[in-house]
Amino acid sequence: MDMDILLLIKAAILGLVEGFTEFLPISSTGHLIVVGDLLNFNDERGKLFEIVIQSAAILAVMWEYRAKIATVLGGVTRERQAQMFMMNLFVAFLPLAILGLIFGKHIKALLFNPVTVGVTSIVGAIFILWAERRQHTVTVESVDDLTWKDALKMGLAQALALIPGTSRSGATIIGGLFFGLSRKAATEFSFFLAMPTLIAATIYQLYKERALLSNNDWGMWSVGFITSFIAAFLCVRWLLRYISSHDFTVFAWYRIAFGLMLLGTYYGGLISWSAG
Repeated sequence: MDMDILLLIKAAILGLVEGFTEFLPISSTGHLIVVGDLLNFNDERGKLFEIVIQSAAILAVMWEYRAKIATVLGGVTRERQAQMFMMNLFVAFLPLAILGLIFGKHIKALLFNPVTVGVTSIVGAIFILWAERRQHTVTVESVDDLTWKDALKMGLAQALALIPGTSRSGATIIGGLFFGLSRKAATEFSFFLAMPTLIAATIYQLYKERALLSNNDWGMWSVGFITSFIAAFLCVRWLLRYISSHDFTVFAWYRIAFGLMLLGTYYGGLISWSAG
């Protein structure tokens, strides 16, 4: 098979993985580490590509919530509710931003490997099962009902996602359930919080890796961007319908199976992971 075609196929696969996992509580970073490893596409060029497809996932969720975004931005100078919403996003964004700048490089060097992802997938699953089995008292029905204290708690939960395999959306959604948010409010605030978080991360990483930017990669980037956008858009719409009548238990069992698969193949010598 022609090398360029093979590269485009890899780009499409990784785009689909990013799009389908970014907003589910199963860790997109963890899946990209594993799939990138299996496809032998986890070098510096591959890391830059992951930034590109992540931006597509952000764009997809922004498109889904374009009406809400327009309402908030249009009223931010005069409407109290819009101002509170923006403040809550800022407060929730800060913990991950600050801790990421301080510890991000060390975490990437030490923990970005399939074994860490396997362990954190299982640990995260236990928290999901706990959250779904405890009595859930709802004190926040809508994202517009959050206080700055609720937002700060969500931001601290999101900061746990610095550890690969934890899942940014998983930490915020399940954290929201523990903090008294309704299932819909926790999920939607996770979506909204993803916007400034992932946009900031994308801009920062693109600036850091600007030396790797090459016009020769436009084809690969385009394929990955398009597949990631479509997959993320479909996934967000599906998840909003799903949570209206289901809980998150199925994701916990998936995480356990995924984590056991990683640990089993690594320690059993079935797959020679490049990292770990």
